[in-house]
Amino acid sequence: MTYSRRHILQAAGAALAATALSNHAFAAERHFEPQVQGWRTFELTTTVKVAEAKGITRLWLPVPDLNTDFQVSLGNSWTGNATAAHLVSDAAQGGRMLYVEFADSVAAPTLALTSTVQTRNRAVDWSKKQPVHEDPALLKFNLQASELLPLDGIVLDTAKKATYGAQSDVEKVRAIYQWVVDSAYREPSTRGCGVGDIKALLESGNLGGKCADLNALFVGLCRSVGVPARDIYGIRVAPSAFGYKELGGNSASLKGAQHCRAEVFLKAYGWVAMDPADVLKVMRQETPDWIKDKTNPVAAPVNKALFGSWEGNWVGWNTAHDLKLPNYSRPGTLPFLMYPQGENASGRFDELAPDSFRYTIAAKEITA
Repeated sequence: MTYSRRHILQAAGAALAATALSNHAFAAERHFEPQVQGWRTFELTTTVKVAEAKGITRLWLPVPDLNTDFQVSLGNSWTGNATAAHLVSDAAQGGRMLYVEFADSVAAPTLALTSTVQTRNRAVDWSKKQPVHEDPALLKFNLQASELLPLDGIVLDTAKKATYGAQSDVEKVRAIYQWVVDSAYREPSTRGCGVGDIKALLESGNLGGKCADLNALFVGLCRSVGVPARDIYGIRVAPSAFGYKELGGNSASLKGAQHCRAEVFLKAYGWVAMDPADVLKVMRQETPDWIKDKTNPVAAPVNKALFGSWEGNWVGWNTAHDLKLPNYSRPGTLPFLMYPQGENASGRFDELAPDSFRYTIAAKEITA
């Protein structure tokens, strides 16, 4: 059988049309609308087996340190052969952690930390305005500049341009949220969750990064125009109930599941959930093709929902930045505590390489 050029083009066109129709049908089915529902209980276990003992070994492991209307920390327990282990906090920033020390006589340092926590979805009701009182000192704290969040220069200039014409705090935050979604992008090659150096990010003109970069950019821009905002550093613990593979974690193995979210304080609503970084993650990685348009049927519901809501399949560790780890031998501060930290006489462990650090994190949902 022979085919004319016309028949070949017709067949190719039909195939493309069928593929497009199939993709559209798949995209049209996407739905993402978290609503406040019942609590879920998770046991989150971090297990460390240090590969090579050399001198004194020290570990700093984040624990859930939030007690809010969307998360309640129920307790922590640990087992292993540590010489000493106790819960501590950074005095200035408040990030809570388990500090662990193994004497140089311990041949195979091992520890398992289990944290029990309850979570649920968050969703603001934009139709209900009611003045919310918050501790002025806390609001002031979340308006301050930090080492990686300067609030002047290019940061302030960018925020002013993004919020031009906006009057209320809600209008300013919405403008900044959409500016980040429109101007930045998810860069899969970034190690870990990024660093969060927003001045360097803006000065480079290359606004690619991951959640600790992109949500830090959002937080810094909000703070610079007078809206209290903060990052919350945590980890995804379960799949998304809405079928978005990029918005959930594999409970049995949470390697690389760390995720930084954000929230802002709005006078008529209190602390409100935000996550422009996850919008950009969906746009870049949810489908085989990079989605460049936030109105795409896959991206649109996420873009809408993550301005004011998020799923309770995630556990927040803390809101601390520029931490000083107790008994840490290196100078300076840690940008944030979202990954296990460790060191011994051979040097600092690479928290972004769990296979060489030798740690695993897993979650188990507890049902009644």
